[in-house]
Parts: sequence; structure tokens; C-alpha cells
Amino acid sequence: MNDTTTTAATRKRALVTGASGAIGRAISLRLARDGLHVIVHANNRLAAATTLAEEIVAAGGSAQAIAFDVTDREATHAACATLLEAGPVQVLVNNAGTHEDAAFPALRESQWQQVIDVSLNGFFNVTQPLTMPMIRTRWGRIINITSVAAIAGNRGQVNYAAAKGAINSATKSLALELASRGITVNAVAPGIIDSGMAEGTFDKATIDRIVPMKRTGRADEVAALVAFLASEDAGYISSQIISINGGMI
Repeated sequence: MNDTTTTAATRKRALVTGASGAIGRAISLRLARDGLHVIVHANNRLAAATTLAEEIVAAGGSAQAIAFDVTDREATHAACATLLEAGPVQVLVNNAGTHEDAAFPALRESQWQQVIDVSLNGFFNVTQPLTMPMIRTRWGRIINITSVAAIAGNRGQVNYAAAKGAINSATKSLALELASRGITVNAVAPGIIDSGMAEGTFDKATIDRIVPMKRTGRADEVAALVAFLASEDAGYISSQIISINGGMI
């Protein structure tokens, strides 16, 4: 773990998993701009997470970088325990994910397992140890980044849609459990976003055909939605799956 600043006592603390990617980076920058202390998570790209945390601090924000594998339950719990020594994490953005696309008849077991492990088991491994400390504060925001594929399906992404769809369902159930504790739980389901994950997958003709707005979304547009859900203004919004997809569905 690499602390790049001292957390101000008045700042709420936010953990953004998978923050070394385009969407996670945009979310981290936006939450920091909104005054949160941002814990920038990466798996094996700690250097990128550290650079982002340093960028936030240089701009007057508060941040630190951390690296752990969300699929490793013991390592994740140890990292969360260390984070909790400085106080509760009251905003959690479960953004870590991966995709291993293949037509279902050709889908290897390893491709199925990897996507389920990172997206679904990672959600469980990170969220569970942070929940009770959040409950004790009587305030919290859990925001899960899923996908339009989990709502509408997508060819070649049975594993990805299954993992993200399960998180959508978990979002609704967890929201019911935590509603009386001042904690909201929502999912943001992006469509085609201009990020590393979409790069090379959709050409301009395909985007024009399937996206009514005829463009990809921007990572900062996703971040703006996440920031609103993390704010005081969104205190009565919970158990929702909100898609940001240019009118695809």
C-alpha cells in the first residue's frame, strides 16, 4: 500500500476498485474533485494507481494507492483490514472487472471462471468486510459497475453477462438489507464506453447501428453518474440498476 497524503478527518473515504482503467480513473478523479479521500485500487498495476493518486494530490485532492487481487479472499480481507485502521470506507465503487469473450460452445472453463472470479467473487470479497464498519456510521454508498450486457445480453459474452447480471441481483438484495441503516446500494450499467475494454470491439458502423446517439459514451459521463449516486442528494435512491448507454435499451 502506498499513502500519498494524510486523510483529512472531515473527508469521507471512498474505495474505487479497478481504478487503473479508464472508467475507474474517471470515477476516482471525480470523487476526489467532490471532496472525498479516494483509495485508488489496482491489481497488478500499482504504478498506474500510484500515479493517479499523486495526480489527485497535486490537484489539491486527497488520495492513496493500494494493490491487491480481488479474487484472493485472504489478501482482500487483509487489505481491507489495513484500510479500516484509518476509519470506515463509506463510499465503495465496485468497478473491478474483466472480460474473456467467446461464443458459448467454444467458451473455456478458465474463461468462465476468470470473469466470474473478478466481477462476482471480487464484489463479495471486497464488499463484505467493509459493510459492518459502514453500518456503524449509519451512512454509506455502495455503487456496483455492471453492464448493459447484463440487462440486454450480448453475443459472445455469456460469462460476462452472467457475472454482471448476478451483481445486479445482489445489488437489489443488499439494498433491502441496508436501507434502514442509511446506506444506499445501486448499480451503474454502462453501454459502449470509450475505454480500453471497448477498444477494437465496436467499429463506427456498428456503433451507429446499435446506439441511437451514434457515439460511444465517455468515462467522465459514467463518473458523473457515480458521483451523483455517492452524494447526499442521492440519499433516497437505492436498489436501482441505472444504465448509461446512449438509448440502446
